[in-house]
Amino acid sequence: MKEVVQKNASHSAVYGLGLIGSAIYFISQATSFWTGVFGFLKALVWPAILVYEAFKHLGS
Repeated sequence: MKEVVQKNASHSAVYGLGLIGSAIYFISQATSFWTGVFGFLKALVWPAILVYEAFKHLGS
């Protein structure tokens, strides 16, 4: 049998904790059900938002 070892497992844990934290933050800031739903969807893509804002502030 061949043993497969995943070497990037810590990245998944960091993303998972970031997902939970950002979901809690965005949902707690929601004032209605639909803004809570939008907050959860935003929590799914928070790394892309973070990188976009970083590049926007750094300038091209």
